[in-house]
Amino acid sequence: MEHSTHTIAVFGEALVDDFGDHQVLGGAPFNVARHLAAFGQAVLMLTRVGDDANGGRVRAECARFGMDAAGVQVDAERPTGRVRVERSADGGSHRFTILEDQAYDAIEAGPALAACAGAGSDTLYFGTLAQRAPQSQRTLARLLETDTALRYLDLNVRAGHVTERCVYRSLHAADVVKVNEEELQDLFGWYTHLRPSTADMHDAEVRSACATLLRIFNLQGMIVTLGARGAAYFGTDGGFAEAPPASMPGALVDTVGAGDAFSAVFLLGRARGWPLAQTLVRANDFAGAACRIPGAVPSSLDFYRPFIERWLA
Repeated sequence: MEHSTHTIAVFGEALVDDFGDHQVLGGAPFNVARHLAAFGQAVLMLTRVGDDANGGRVRAECARFGMDAAGVQVDAERPTGRVRVERSADGGSHRFTILEDQAYDAIEAGPALAACAGAGSDTLYFGTLAQRAPQSQRTLARLLETDTALRYLDLNVRAGHVTERCVYRSLHAADVVKVNEEELQDLFGWYTHLRPSTADMHDAEVRSACATLLRIFNLQGMIVTLGARGAAYFGTDGGFAEAPPASMPGALVDTVGAGDAFSAVFLLGRARGWPLAQTLVRANDFAGAACRIPGAVPSSLDFYRPFIERWLA
């Protein structure tokens, strides 16, 4: 397998989605980190778990994926992050309760900075949920001050947990940001005088509004994931690239974690120097494949083999 000399640091929550009768490891950053590790990418997960059974499961999962666990802190007081998931009566929808004061809310700066220095990481992935509490927010700010080649923001606007102020601060810290269409409309409403429909990403008004966002926040690029319609990339130089709809076989199972799968392969492509257009297509195809399995991360590492053989052999 082709290997990269780059190390990608992934900051944020590793948690458990608790369905009552079973639990599934998750958290967008942890999903991204596991995908990267499965592709043989050097990755450093920066998180904090409790000194409990779920924390042990997170550490065991790091070992299963061959991930560097030097950045996984253990909290003696707070529990490993947990999200309660309640199914509707007909089973067609879910309600999520993100519990407060979890271990990932208290990631400490000293150990995180030391882990990054030891790994020689030059890319930092971060999101918004882990910034909801002051301690982890301060730690991320310290990490963002370091000399990092690429700062990748996976925006996730969760009502009650992520404020516009957090989004504003995060965008200013990022080089590249990934959003979905709903989040893009939020950004249009907050920071531009335009609210164009995103049905056609080639539309001049959409291009103008995206260019405004890139200019305001001094971004290198912005990725917009479009679900079944593919993805688009807007560059600060006026460049535009897109990925067509994924052409993966099989029936749709669920879309949980599709954006995390996309982010992982986009970062993988950046680390390996793939052309942008190729990176977008591969990221979108992998996101499509992730929609054809239950949950965000496959239960077997065999899932990655066809992609490794095509892309990295």
